Amino acid sequence: MKIKITQWVYTLGLIILGFGGPVQTALAHGEKALEPFIRMRTIQWYDVAWSKQQFKVNEEVAVSGRFHVAEDWPVSVPKPEAAFLNVSTPGPVLIRTERWLNGKPWVNSVALQPGGDYEFKIVLKGRLPGRYHIHPFFNLKDAGQVMGPGAWLDISGNAGDFSNGVKTLNGEIVDMESVGLLNGIGWHLFWGALATGWLLWWVRRPLFISRYRMLQAGMEEVLITPTDRLIAKAVLVAVPVIVLAVNAVAVNRYPNAIPLQASLDRILPLPALVNAGQVDAEAIKAEYSVAKRAMVFTVRIDNRSDKPVRIGEFNTANVGFINPELPAVSSQAPATAAVLKLDDDTPVRPGETRTVTVTAQDASWEAEKLDGLINDADSRVGGLLFLYASEGGERYISSVSAAVIPKF
Repeated sequence: MKIKITQWVYTLGLIILGFGGPVQTALAHGEKALEPFIRMRTIQWYDVAWSKQQFKVNEEVAVSGRFHVAEDWPVSVPKPEAAFLNVSTPGPVLIRTERWLNGKPWVNSVALQPGGDYEFKIVLKGRLPGRYHIHPFFNLKDAGQVMGPGAWLDISGNAGDFSNGVKTLNGEIVDMESVGLLNGIGWHLFWGALATGWLLWWVRRPLFISRYRMLQAGMEEVLITPTDRLIAKAVLVAVPVIVLAVNAVAVNRYPNAIPLQASLDRILPLPALVNAGQVDAEAIKAEYSVAKRAMVFTVRIDNRSDKPVRIGEFNTANVGFINPELPAVSSQAPATAAVLKLDDDTPVRPGETRTVTVTAQDASWEAEKLDGLINDADSRVGGLLFLYASEGGERYISSVSAAVIPKF
């Protein structure tokens, strides 16, 4: 008896601790859910920025930037023939009012071209006050969500002041927060009552064991009565009649209706920049040191421009590594930015081809679950390498990738 009482005391204590312990808010939106090779070698985000991070209910905020569709697209991931750009939020705290890709408004999914660069802009409107961590992301068909860089947004004001009026084709202004609400609730109640009545009609009588015995005795015909057949026929006829009749009423009441769109937009990538191809970077090999949490690249740089260039940044899966010896880059980088080290940081002269060892070492490889790359069947690393001209400040972007050799 004493042992049982002790067990109950322990169990009760665990329950109290479980309910009384600190509660932590989940802040993640699946940024680390996909395999590292998908996050590194599909959609490569850069220059993502928010117009503001503090605003009120009903005020608009825009997130804009660019992304590169990697040439070294993983063979196990379907090609981006259907992708949808959206914003990840913890519930309906914002509404999307506009969306642009390469200066064109679009509402559907889009086919992306590997090797192309795109410029996007999403306009959002504050709906619920609070502090939220928001990400732009691409939903790739049959692959999942590839998250872009996140930001904290502070929305102030009163949720009751939110308005979402839309002008219909006939000129009427409707509130999207309440239009059709009662109609939807009514239809849910109707179909729920019909389904519940149909279910209760059958479960009101003995089930399972009794019916099983009747089946074993060859009394199948007795299980279904003439009343059962009559009610089944009535339901079979009534449901289609109700659906067709109400549909006719809706069509007559709303003759000018736009159906849900299911087309696929075709938007070409941005045209090549004037200085595109003047500076190329190619990753020859990559080694990942597990103990040091460092990715070491061997990169061949071919400078065909008329200005010396230096490596300034490496970005992969929203993790940036900055060359602190390059003032133009380090001055704009956040204080927590990871460091990028080079064995030879002297400028690459015009017409010169040089092989450089680049080391990206930081705990972010482990924190962002990118070190799991060495355990993947597709163990290749990818990202964007940014090079800067010593004079004029021109920026050259190269998408690099290489097979990873782990070092333990």
